Parts: sequence; structure tokens; C-alpha cells
Amino acid sequence: MMPVGPLMIEHRLIERMIKQLKEKSQRFQKEKAADILFIDKAVDFIRRYADRCHHGKEEGILFRDLVKKQLQPEHKKIMDELVREHTYARNATKRLIAAKEKYVQQDKTVLFDIIKLMAGLAEFYPKHIEKEDKHFFLPCMNYFSKQEQAAMLNEFWEFDRKLVHEKYRTLVEEIEKEN
Repeated sequence: MMPVGPLMIEHRLIERMIKQLKEKSQRFQKEKAADILFIDKAVDFIRRYADRCHHGKEEGILFRDLVKKQLQPEHKKIMDELVREHTYARNATKRLIAAKEKYVQQDKTVLFDIIKLMAGLAEFYPKHIEKEDKHFFLPCMNYFSKQEQAAMLNEFWEFDRKLVHEKYRTLVEEIEKEN
């Protein structure tokens, strides 16, 4: 399997969550109320899976190795765009968390912000994924030898293996700080 196989598989799960994000934002608008539990679950998914796991492999492994190659200008341009887009998604997620916190404190004026941020993420991710799937991942594999691709794939698996331990170590540390 090419190293981008796992990344593309991850895209399919992200697309499923983004579909839920879009549907919920429409429901929030119709019902004039937000589902805090859903927002918490969506934020956890975006932060842990889409960003930490998926973007983490892209930026920390694939892009790291690509910058060592003599990229064609179009691939360099797309990689730079992808990094900026990852930053956009992180910032939008932070703003969604902040709006949700205000909503929890009974500031119902932020409902529109919540809806707008969720709809914005739902609009952003399909375009971002399409760019990676159709215009970047596969052409960029040509920069790597079969041995480099195999090493990258192994590094992806190792990254995933460590991720679950990181999540729960962080959880315990957060609980310890509360006591």
C-alpha cells in the first residue's frame, strides 16, 4: 500500500463527520438552538482525528519528507496552501469552542456564530480533501522511492499506535490538574 492510502481512508471518515456537521448546523438554525453535546463530540473529532491524527501525519511526516525533495512549483504551491488550510481549520475550531462556551453561559446571541462556524467547516473540508486526494497525494508519491514510501507507511502506523497513548495520558494529566 502507498503511504497515502491510510490518509485517503482517513478522509472518508472525516467526510462522514463533516456531513453530520452540516446537517446539525442546519438543524440548529431551524430549531434556533444548539446541541452542546454534539458540538463537544464534533470538536473532539476534529481536534483529535482530523487535526492531530490526520493533519499530524501530513505535516509531521509527508510534508516533512517532501520539503527535502525538489518539488515542482505546482506541488510546492499546493503543499503551502494545505498548511495554511490546516491552520484555518484549527482556528475555526478554536472559535467554535469559544462560541460554544459563551452559549453554555446562556449567551444565546452566539448561536449564529456556532451555525456559521460549523457550516464553514462543513464547506471547507470537502474542498480541502478533494485538493489532497485529486491534486496532491498521488502525484507527490512520485518523489519517493519504493523504500522511502515503505518507511513513510511504517512511520504512519507508528504515529497512530502512539496516538491513543497520548490521548489518554493527556486525559489523566488534565484530571490530575483538577484535583
